[in-house]
Amino acid sequence: MKTQLTSIHKPNILHIDSERGWRGGQQQAAYLFEHLHLQGYMTMMACQPKSALHQYCLEKQLPCLPIRMRGEWDFIAGYRIAQFCKLNNINILHLHSAHALSTGIWVKLFYPQVRTIGVRRVDFPIQKNLLSQLKYSPRYMNRVVCISEGIRQVMINCGVPEDILVTIHSGVDLQKYTHIEKSPEFRNTWQIPEHHLIVGTVAALTWHKDYPNLLHAARKVIDHYPNVTFIAVGGGEDEAELKALAIKLNLGNHFIFAGFNKELGIFYNHFDMFVLSSVMEGLGTSILDAQAVGLPVIACRTGGIPEAVFDNENGLLVPPQNSEALANAILTLLCDEKKRHALGKHAQETVKSFSIEHTVQKNVRLYQEIG
Repeated sequence: MKTQLTSIHKPNILHIDSERGWRGGQQQAAYLFEHLHLQGYMTMMACQPKSALHQYCLEKQLPCLPIRMRGEWDFIAGYRIAQFCKLNNINILHLHSAHALSTGIWVKLFYPQVRTIGVRRVDFPIQKNLLSQLKYSPRYMNRVVCISEGIRQVMINCGVPEDILVTIHSGVDLQKYTHIEKSPEFRNTWQIPEHHLIVGTVAALTWHKDYPNLLHAARKVIDHYPNVTFIAVGGGEDEAELKALAIKLNLGNHFIFAGFNKELGIFYNHFDMFVLSSVMEGLGTSILDAQAVGLPVIACRTGGIPEAVFDNENGLLVPPQNSEALANAILTLLCDEKKRHALGKHAQETVKSFSIEHTVQKNVRLYQEIG
């Protein structure tokens, strides 16, 4: 903890992410951190040792502070980070995960001068316990970044003061997957018939992604349009239950669980359309990645999704938890190639406002405002 860093620009920023795995939140934290580093900011990522984010920093040769964070009540981790902040003249803590906000509270108790920015990525209501309430209190958070206006409204409804809330949409690398070409090996690998259209999703196998809704919709679609294969890319705690449901619905080879896969580009570039069946969703960066490669998106009208998907302009919106409406929307695009291409082409235009460069610029302005 005694390593001295050389400051290049003010403010000096320490990012904290306490998660061990890699999901959309870690990708967003990594995007922002890496861009700031390339712009010459004195910035560092504090993360769990041997976590996915730690490995990312090592591979990219980015400045990293591996530190064990043992839950929300780990004041020792907070004290150690506070000492690091004092030594290195850290002005701002950017707290990227729910537990990181708790760590940020401990840091601020030991080092009151530091400015704190929390990030809220989900549109769930705030829990009513004391610690959850403190996470979003002006006493400990100078600003709370909401990744969609939908989340901001949830926070306001939960009693968080409006003046500490700011909406900064998540961003994506618009060119990340555009260079990948289609290959017959993809269909061979997953045993997808050449004449099948592919309906894809990229989402963790967790309750709020509402895979049962998608599975029931898939059954309805296949009954009317058998030349289709669904692919779900992602892992999660509900995997066994969802696979059992797929068997019960007799989906067979029409629905493929591809598991967690870092090489998402090969999937996006072989999908004919993208579907997200979430019942709750902060924004959905998988939607943005799909739009960036020119896919039409079908998604539920919930959370921040309508801020990226405009019905009958760059995709289709349906009510959440309505498998009939979801199936009808999928059938509409399966049966209308011209509409698929038109929506996908417009999606590539509208997603430009969600570039990671725009997200970084807005965060930099926020740093300047509070730093």
